[in-house]
Amino acid sequence: MLMPLDMLRAGEVAEVEEVSGQAAWIGRLAELGIRQGCRVRVVQAGSPCLLDVDGCKLCLRGGECSQILVRPVG
Repeated sequence: MLMPLDMLRAGEVAEVEEVSGQAAWIGRLAELGIRQGCRVRVVQAGSPCLLDVDGCKLCLRGGECSQILVRPVG
């Protein structure tokens, strides 16, 4: 079941299925490691949301997280 990243709780892991928004935004997220097929773990839910992506911590605002559709893992 696909859901926006901002719907996950702390500790949950998901696989990115789709990123929407302007091309520059999608490109920036890809540079940071957030792209289709990658796994992310929510360290801190809410806004801002703290994510673990391949061992790197990234912080995104709630509106930004809502543009990332994920499939929960496990």
